[in-house]
Amino acid sequence: MIKRIPLTALRVGMYITDLNNDWIPHNNNRRRGFIRNEQILEKIARLGVEYVYIDTSKGTDSPDAVPATEIDRHNEAQLQQAGAEPPEPFRRADFQDEALIAQAIHKQAQGLVGDLMQSVKLGKAIDITPMHELASDLQGSVFRNHNALACLGRIREKDNYLLEHSVNLSVLMSIFGKSLGQSESALHQLIVGAMLHDIGKILIPDGILHKPGRLTDEEFGVMKQHAAHSRDILLTTPGIGELAVLTAAEHHEKLDGSGYPNGLKGDEISLQGRMAAIADVYDAITSDRVYHKGMTPTQGLKKLLEWSGSHLDPKLVRQFIRCLGLYPVGSLVLLESGRLGVVTEGNEDDQRLPVVRIMYHTRFRMPVTVQTLDLSKPGTQDHILRAVDPDEYRIDVRKFLV
Repeated sequence: MIKRIPLTALRVGMYITDLNNDWIPHNNNRRRGFIRNEQILEKIARLGVEYVYIDTSKGTDSPDAVPATEIDRHNEAQLQQAGAEPPEPFRRADFQDEALIAQAIHKQAQGLVGDLMQSVKLGKAIDITPMHELASDLQGSVFRNHNALACLGRIREKDNYLLEHSVNLSVLMSIFGKSLGQSESALHQLIVGAMLHDIGKILIPDGILHKPGRLTDEEFGVMKQHAAHSRDILLTTPGIGELAVLTAAEHHEKLDGSGYPNGLKGDEISLQGRMAAIADVYDAITSDRVYHKGMTPTQGLKKLLEWSGSHLDPKLVRQFIRCLGLYPVGSLVLLESGRLGVVTEGNEDDQRLPVVRIMYHTRFRMPVTVQTLDLSKPGTQDHILRAVDPDEYRIDVRKFLV
Protein backbone atom coordinates (compact mmCIF):
# COMPACT_ATOMS: atom_id res chain seq x y z
CA MET A 1 0.00 0.00 0.00
CA ILE A 2 1.18 3.52 -0.83
CA LYS A 3 1.32 5.74 2.27
CA ARG A 4 2.61 9.19 3.20
CA ILE A 5 4.88 9.63 6.21
CA PRO A 6 6.61 12.64 7.78
CA LEU A 7 10.32 12.82 7.06
CA THR A 8 11.03 12.31 10.77
CA ALA A 9 9.53 8.82 10.50
CA LEU A 10 11.60 7.74 7.49
CA ARG A 11 13.84 4.78 8.29
CA VAL A 12 16.32 2.40 6.69
CA GLY A 13 14.37 -0.52 5.21
CA MET A 14 11.54 1.58 3.76
CA TYR A 15 10.78 1.81 0.03
CA ILE A 16 10.19 5.33 -1.31
CA THR A 17 7.77 5.78 -4.23
CA ASP A 18 7.69 9.59 -4.33
CA LEU A 19 9.98 12.17 -2.72
CA ASN A 20 7.03 14.60 -2.90
CA ASN A 21 9.26 17.48 -3.98
CA ASP A 22 8.09 18.31 -7.49
CA TRP A 23 8.17 21.98 -6.48
CA ILE A 24 11.96 21.88 -6.93
CA PRO A 25 12.74 23.03 -10.49
CA HIS A 26 14.98 20.69 -12.49
CA ASN A 27 14.34 18.12 -9.79
CA ASN A 28 15.57 14.91 -11.35
CA ASN A 29 16.80 13.17 -8.23
CA ARG A 30 15.97 9.50 -8.14
CA ARG A 31 12.35 9.50 -7.01
CA ARG A 32 11.91 5.92 -5.81
CA GLY A 33 13.90 3.13 -4.30
CA PHE A 34 14.86 1.15 -1.19
CA ILE A 35 16.59 3.00 1.66
CA ARG A 36 19.68 0.95 2.42
CA ASN A 37 21.69 3.17 4.73
CA GLU A 38 21.72 6.33 6.87
CA GLN A 39 23.59 8.26 4.18
CA ILE A 40 20.52 8.09 1.93
CA LEU A 41 18.37 9.42 4.79
CA GLU A 42 20.75 12.34 5.28
CA LYS A 43 20.69 13.16 1.56
CA ILE A 44 16.88 13.17 1.50
CA ALA A 45 16.79 15.41 4.57
CA ARG A 46 18.87 18.01 2.72
CA LEU A 47 16.23 18.25 -0.03
CA GLY A 48 13.91 20.21 2.26
CA VAL A 49 10.97 17.80 2.00
CA GLU A 50 8.46 17.48 4.82
CA TYR A 51 6.64 14.29 3.77
CA VAL A 52 7.47 11.40 1.43
CA TYR A 53 5.44 8.49 0.07
CA ILE A 54 6.40 4.86 0.73
CA ASP A 55 5.23 1.44 -0.49
CA THR A 56 4.64 -0.80 2.52
CA SER A 57 4.42 -3.89 0.28
CA LYS A 58 8.07 -3.41 -0.69
CA GLY A 59 9.53 -2.13 2.56
CA THR A 60 8.95 -1.38 6.24
CA ASP A 61 5.70 0.25 7.39
CA SER A 62 5.38 3.01 9.99
CA PRO A 63 2.77 3.82 12.67
CA ASP A 64 2.95 7.43 11.44
CA ALA A 65 2.02 6.46 7.88
CA VAL A 66 -1.27 7.62 6.33
CA PRO A 67 -2.69 5.87 3.24
CA ALA A 68 -2.28 7.95 0.07
CA THR A 69 -5.99 7.54 -0.62
CA GLU A 70 -6.76 9.40 2.61
CA ILE A 71 -4.33 12.17 1.69
CA ASP A 72 -6.01 12.52 -1.71
CA ARG A 73 -9.46 12.66 -0.09
CA HIS A 74 -8.22 15.37 2.26
CA ASN A 75 -6.69 17.35 -0.61
CA GLU A 76 -9.90 16.98 -2.63
CA ALA A 77 -11.97 18.30 0.28
CA GLN A 78 -9.62 21.28 0.60
CA LEU A 79 -9.83 21.87 -3.14
CA GLN A 80 -13.63 21.93 -3.06
CA GLN A 81 -13.55 24.28 -0.08
CA ALA A 82 -11.03 26.59 -1.75
CA GLY A 83 -13.20 26.81 -4.82
CA ALA A 84 -16.43 27.45 -2.91
CA GLU A 85 -16.01 31.23 -2.95
CA PRO A 86 -16.06 32.56 -6.52
CA PRO A 87 -13.94 35.55 -7.52
CA GLU A 88 -15.62 38.79 -8.51
CA PRO A 89 -17.61 38.29 -11.74
CA PHE A 90 -16.87 40.47 -14.71
CA ARG A 91 -18.19 40.88 -18.22
CA ARG A 92 -16.12 38.82 -20.63
CA ALA A 93 -15.47 39.24 -24.31
CA ASP A 94 -16.53 36.43 -26.62
CA PHE A 95 -14.04 33.57 -26.27
CA GLN A 96 -13.58 32.93 -29.99
CA ASP A 97 -13.00 36.61 -30.73
CA GLU A 98 -10.45 36.94 -27.94
CA ALA A 99 -8.73 33.69 -28.94
CA LEU A 100 -7.51 35.24 -32.18
CA ILE A 101 -6.00 38.20 -30.31
CA ALA A 102 -4.53 35.93 -27.63
CA GLN A 103 -2.78 33.73 -30.19
CA ALA A 104 -1.01 36.74 -31.70
CA ILE A 105 0.04 38.00 -28.24
CA HIS A 106 1.28 34.56 -27.19
CA LYS A 107 3.37 34.12 -30.33
CA GLN A 108 4.81 37.62 -30.04
CA ALA A 109 5.66 37.05 -26.36
CA GLN A 110 7.69 33.91 -27.06
CA GLY A 111 9.63 35.68 -29.78
CA LEU A 112 10.32 38.71 -27.60
CA VAL A 113 11.50 36.66 -24.60
CA GLY A 114 13.77 34.68 -26.92
CA ASP A 115 15.23 37.89 -28.37
CA LEU A 116 15.89 39.36 -24.93
CA MET A 117 17.61 36.18 -23.76
CA GLN A 118 19.80 36.25 -26.84
CA SER A 119 20.72 39.87 -26.09
CA VAL A 120 21.83 38.88 -22.58
CA LYS A 121 23.82 35.96 -23.96
CA LEU A 122 25.66 38.32 -26.31
CA GLY A 123 26.32 40.83 -23.53
CA LYS A 124 24.04 43.47 -25.02
CA ALA A 125 21.87 45.91 -23.08
CA ILE A 126 18.17 45.01 -22.83
CA ASP A 127 15.66 47.33 -24.49
CA ILE A 128 12.63 46.92 -22.24
CA THR A 129 10.29 49.12 -24.30
CA PRO A 130 8.82 46.31 -26.45
CA MET A 131 8.25 44.27 -23.28
CA HIS A 132 6.18 47.07 -21.73
CA GLU A 133 4.06 47.28 -24.88
CA LEU A 134 3.55 43.52 -24.90
CA ALA A 135 2.66 43.51 -21.18
CA SER A 136 -0.07 46.07 -21.83
CA ASP A 137 -1.51 43.95 -24.65
CA LEU A 138 -1.40 40.80 -22.51
CA GLN A 139 -3.02 42.57 -19.58
CA GLY A 140 -5.81 43.81 -21.83
CA SER A 141 -6.50 40.29 -23.12
CA VAL A 142 -6.66 38.89 -19.60
CA PHE A 143 -9.14 41.57 -18.58
CA ARG A 144 -11.34 40.91 -21.62
CA ASN A 145 -11.36 37.10 -21.29
CA HIS A 146 -8.46 35.35 -19.57
CA ASN A 147 -9.63 31.92 -20.78
CA ALA A 148 -8.20 32.57 -24.25
CA LEU A 149 -4.62 32.98 -23.03
CA ALA A 150 -5.10 30.28 -20.38
CA CYS A 151 -6.00 27.81 -23.14
CA LEU A 152 -2.75 28.55 -24.95
CA GLY A 153 -0.87 27.80 -21.75
CA ARG A 154 -2.00 24.18 -22.03
CA ILE A 155 -0.80 23.83 -25.64
CA ARG A 156 2.85 23.22 -24.92
CA GLU A 157 5.88 21.58 -26.47
CA LYS A 158 8.28 20.11 -23.91
CA ASP A 159 11.32 21.00 -26.05
CA ASN A 160 10.35 24.69 -25.87
CA TYR A 161 9.72 24.71 -22.13
CA LEU A 162 11.87 27.70 -21.17
CA LEU A 163 10.11 30.21 -23.42
CA GLU A 164 6.61 28.81 -22.98
CA HIS A 165 6.99 28.66 -19.20
CA SER A 166 7.99 32.33 -19.06
CA VAL A 167 5.01 33.38 -21.16
CA ASN A 168 2.55 31.17 -19.28
CA LEU A 169 3.80 32.39 -15.92
CA SER A 170 3.07 35.96 -17.00
CA VAL A 171 -0.49 34.90 -17.92
CA LEU A 172 -1.01 33.11 -14.60
CA MET A 173 0.41 36.06 -12.65
CA SER A 174 -1.87 38.46 -14.50
CA ILE A 175 -4.96 36.35 -13.72
CA PHE A 176 -3.76 35.91 -10.12
CA GLY A 177 -3.00 39.59 -9.59
CA LYS A 178 -6.31 40.65 -11.11
CA SER A 179 -8.19 38.38 -8.70
CA LEU A 180 -6.34 40.02 -5.78
CA GLY A 181 -7.41 43.49 -6.92
CA GLN A 182 -3.92 44.64 -7.85
CA SER A 183 -3.68 48.03 -9.53
CA GLU A 184 -3.06 48.21 -13.28
CA SER A 185 0.46 49.47 -12.61
CA ALA A 186 1.22 46.60 -10.24
CA LEU A 187 -0.24 44.06 -12.67
CA HIS A 188 1.90 45.46 -15.45
CA GLN A 189 5.03 44.95 -13.36
CA LEU A 190 3.96 41.43 -12.39
CA ILE A 191 3.64 40.53 -16.06
CA VAL A 192 7.05 41.96 -16.96
CA GLY A 193 8.73 40.30 -13.98
CA ALA A 194 7.13 36.95 -14.75
CA MET A 195 8.03 37.17 -18.44
CA LEU A 196 11.69 37.74 -17.51
CA HIS A 197 11.88 35.68 -14.31
CA ASP A 198 14.09 33.02 -15.90
CA ILE A 199 16.27 35.32 -18.00
CA GLY A 200 19.20 34.47 -15.70
CA LYS A 201 19.17 30.91 -17.07
CA ILE A 202 20.90 32.19 -20.17
CA LEU A 203 24.03 32.55 -17.99
CA ILE A 204 23.88 28.89 -16.90
CA PRO A 205 26.22 26.63 -18.94
CA ASP A 206 24.33 24.78 -21.68
CA GLY A 207 25.70 21.48 -20.45
CA ILE A 208 23.78 21.96 -17.21
CA LEU A 209 20.75 23.86 -18.51
CA HIS A 210 19.97 21.27 -21.19
CA LYS A 211 21.32 18.15 -19.49
CA PRO A 212 18.86 15.30 -20.18
CA GLY A 213 20.04 13.22 -17.22
CA ARG A 214 20.07 13.89 -13.50
CA LEU A 215 21.96 16.91 -12.24
CA THR A 216 24.68 16.30 -9.67
CA ASP A 217 24.54 18.27 -6.41
CA GLU A 218 27.21 20.59 -7.78
CA GLU A 219 25.34 21.10 -11.05
CA PHE A 220 22.09 21.79 -9.22
CA GLY A 221 23.95 24.36 -7.13
CA VAL A 222 24.96 26.11 -10.35
CA MET A 223 21.40 25.88 -11.69
CA LYS A 224 20.02 27.54 -8.55
CA GLN A 225 22.12 30.62 -9.31
CA HIS A 226 19.77 31.56 -12.15
CA ALA A 227 17.37 33.36 -9.78
CA ALA A 228 20.18 35.64 -8.56
CA HIS A 229 21.30 36.15 -12.16
CA SER A 230 17.77 37.20 -13.14
CA ARG A 231 17.64 39.66 -10.25
CA ASP A 232 21.01 41.18 -11.12
CA ILE A 233 20.17 41.50 -14.82
CA LEU A 234 16.87 43.24 -14.12
CA LEU A 235 18.38 45.56 -11.50
CA THR A 236 20.69 46.94 -14.18
CA THR A 237 17.95 47.22 -16.83
CA PRO A 238 16.58 50.77 -17.25
CA GLY A 239 12.80 51.04 -16.99
CA ILE A 240 12.25 47.96 -14.82
CA GLY A 241 9.98 48.52 -11.82
CA GLU A 242 10.67 47.31 -8.28
CA LEU A 243 7.75 44.83 -8.31
CA ALA A 244 9.03 43.25 -11.51
CA VAL A 245 12.44 42.68 -9.88
CA LEU A 246 10.86 41.14 -6.77
CA THR A 247 8.76 38.81 -8.92
CA ALA A 248 11.84 37.49 -10.69
CA ALA A 249 14.20 37.53 -7.71
CA GLU A 250 11.98 35.69 -5.21
CA HIS A 251 10.05 33.14 -7.28
CA HIS A 252 12.04 30.26 -5.72
CA GLU A 253 11.88 31.45 -2.11
CA LYS A 254 9.83 29.29 0.30
CA LEU A 255 8.06 30.18 3.56
CA ASP A 256 10.20 27.84 5.66
CA GLY A 257 13.44 29.35 4.37
CA SER A 258 14.39 26.34 2.24
CA GLY A 259 14.20 28.34 -1.00
CA TYR A 260 16.79 30.40 -2.84
CA PRO A 261 18.71 32.58 -3.61
CA ASN A 262 18.47 34.23 -0.16
CA GLY A 263 16.65 31.66 1.99
CA LEU A 264 13.98 34.19 2.95
CA LYS A 265 11.29 33.14 5.43
CA GLY A 266 7.62 34.03 5.85
CA ASP A 267 6.89 37.73 5.53
CA GLU A 268 10.49 38.38 4.49
CA ILE A 269 9.24 37.26 1.06
CA SER A 270 7.33 39.96 -0.79
CA LEU A 271 3.73 39.46 -1.90
CA GLN A 272 4.98 39.31 -5.46
CA GLY A 273 7.53 36.64 -4.57
CA ARG A 274 4.94 34.52 -2.75
CA MET A 275 2.55 34.82 -5.69
CA ALA A 276 5.25 33.94 -8.20
CA ALA A 277 6.32 30.88 -6.16
CA ILE A 278 2.78 29.48 -6.38
CA ALA A 279 2.25 30.20 -10.07
CA ASP A 280 5.76 28.97 -10.97
CA VAL A 281 5.35 25.67 -9.14
CA TYR A 282 1.88 25.09 -10.60
CA ASP A 283 3.02 25.70 -14.17
CA ALA A 284 6.15 23.59 -13.70
CA ILE A 285 4.44 20.53 -12.23
CA THR A 286 1.62 20.55 -14.81
CA SER A 287 3.97 20.81 -17.80
CA ASP A 288 5.59 17.98 -19.73
CA ARG A 289 9.35 18.32 -19.76
CA VAL A 290 12.18 16.12 -20.98
CA TYR A 291 12.61 14.62 -17.51
CA HIS A 292 9.13 15.11 -16.05
CA LYS A 293 5.60 14.02 -17.05
CA GLY A 294 3.24 16.81 -16.13
CA MET A 295 0.40 16.34 -13.66
CA THR A 296 -3.18 17.16 -14.61
CA PRO A 297 -4.30 20.70 -13.64
CA THR A 298 -6.47 19.36 -10.81
CA GLN A 299 -3.64 17.19 -9.45
CA GLY A 300 -1.43 20.28 -9.57
CA LEU A 301 -3.89 22.29 -7.48
CA LYS A 302 -4.06 19.52 -4.89
CA LYS A 303 -0.27 19.49 -4.63
CA LEU A 304 -0.26 23.25 -4.02
CA LEU A 305 -2.60 22.65 -1.10
CA GLU A 306 -0.43 19.81 0.21
CA TRP A 307 2.67 22.04 0.13
CA SER A 308 0.90 25.02 1.70
CA GLY A 309 2.20 26.32 5.00
CA SER A 310 5.70 24.92 4.81
CA HIS A 311 6.57 26.12 1.32
CA LEU A 312 3.68 28.11 -0.11
CA ASP A 313 1.42 30.80 1.36
CA PRO A 314 -1.90 29.04 2.26
CA LYS A 315 -4.15 32.08 1.79
CA LEU A 316 -2.63 32.88 -1.57
CA VAL A 317 -2.87 29.24 -2.69
CA ARG A 318 -6.60 29.27 -1.98
CA GLN A 319 -7.00 32.51 -3.91
CA PHE A 320 -4.98 31.07 -6.80
CA ILE A 321 -7.36 28.11 -6.93
CA ARG A 322 -10.40 30.38 -6.85
CA CYS A 323 -9.15 32.43 -9.79
CA LEU A 324 -8.22 29.37 -11.91
CA GLY A 325 -11.29 27.38 -10.91
CA LEU A 326 -11.80 23.89 -9.52
CA TYR A 327 -11.27 22.60 -13.05
CA PRO A 328 -8.70 24.89 -14.70
CA VAL A 329 -8.75 25.41 -18.45
CA GLY A 330 -7.27 22.31 -20.09
CA SER A 331 -8.68 19.88 -17.50
CA LEU A 332 -10.26 16.67 -18.80
CA VAL A 333 -13.45 15.95 -16.86
CA LEU A 334 -15.87 13.02 -16.67
CA LEU A 335 -19.54 13.96 -16.87
CA GLU A 336 -22.47 12.10 -15.29
CA SER A 337 -23.54 11.03 -18.79
CA GLY A 338 -20.27 9.12 -19.18
CA ARG A 339 -18.89 11.60 -21.68
CA LEU A 340 -15.49 13.26 -21.43
CA GLY A 341 -14.89 16.94 -22.04
CA VAL A 342 -11.99 19.40 -21.96
CA VAL A 343 -12.62 22.56 -19.96
CA THR A 344 -12.22 25.56 -22.27
CA GLU A 345 -13.76 28.33 -20.16
CA GLY A 346 -14.25 28.77 -16.42
CA ASN A 347 -17.41 30.05 -14.77
CA GLU A 348 -16.92 32.87 -12.26
CA ASP A 349 -20.42 32.41 -10.81
CA ASP A 350 -20.20 28.66 -10.19
CA GLN A 351 -16.88 26.88 -10.63
CA ARG A 352 -18.62 23.51 -10.90
CA LEU A 353 -20.22 24.57 -14.20
CA PRO A 354 -17.54 25.53 -16.76
CA VAL A 355 -17.74 25.34 -20.54
CA VAL A 356 -16.45 21.99 -21.84
CA ARG A 357 -15.72 20.52 -25.26
CA ILE A 358 -17.13 16.99 -25.48
CA MET A 359 -15.27 14.41 -27.60
CA TYR A 360 -15.46 10.89 -26.07
CA HIS A 361 -17.95 8.52 -24.42
CA THR A 362 -16.53 6.24 -21.73
CA ARG A 363 -19.45 3.80 -21.68
CA PHE A 364 -19.21 3.08 -25.40
CA ARG A 365 -15.41 3.52 -25.36
CA MET A 366 -15.44 5.55 -28.54
CA PRO A 367 -15.06 9.14 -29.81
CA VAL A 368 -18.22 11.19 -30.32
CA THR A 369 -18.97 14.25 -32.43
CA VAL A 370 -17.14 17.18 -30.88
CA GLN A 371 -19.49 19.70 -29.33
CA THR A 372 -19.20 22.62 -26.91
CA LEU A 373 -21.38 22.41 -23.81
CA ASP A 374 -21.96 25.24 -21.33
CA LEU A 375 -22.85 23.41 -18.13
CA SER A 376 -24.30 26.60 -16.62
CA LYS A 377 -27.00 27.04 -19.30
CA PRO A 378 -30.58 26.47 -18.09
CA GLY A 379 -31.84 23.06 -19.07
CA THR A 380 -28.42 21.42 -19.17
CA GLN A 381 -28.79 18.08 -17.39
CA ASP A 382 -25.15 16.94 -17.33
CA HIS A 383 -22.63 17.83 -14.62
CA ILE A 384 -19.04 17.02 -13.71
CA LEU A 385 -18.28 13.97 -11.60
CA ARG A 386 -14.51 14.42 -11.40
CA ALA A 387 -11.35 15.36 -13.26
CA VAL A 388 -9.55 12.47 -14.98
CA ASP A 389 -6.09 11.84 -16.40
CA PRO A 390 -6.02 12.17 -20.22
CA ASP A 391 -3.47 9.34 -20.42
CA GLU A 392 -6.12 6.97 -19.06
CA TYR A 393 -8.07 7.43 -22.29
CA ARG A 394 -5.16 8.33 -24.60
CA ILE A 395 -6.64 11.76 -25.27
CA ASP A 396 -4.51 14.73 -26.26
CA VAL A 397 -6.41 17.63 -24.72
CA ARG A 398 -4.42 20.14 -26.78
CA LYS A 399 -6.39 19.14 -29.88
CA PHE A 400 -9.60 20.36 -28.30
CA LEU A 401 -8.48 23.72 -26.98
CA VAL A 402 -7.98 26.81 -29.17
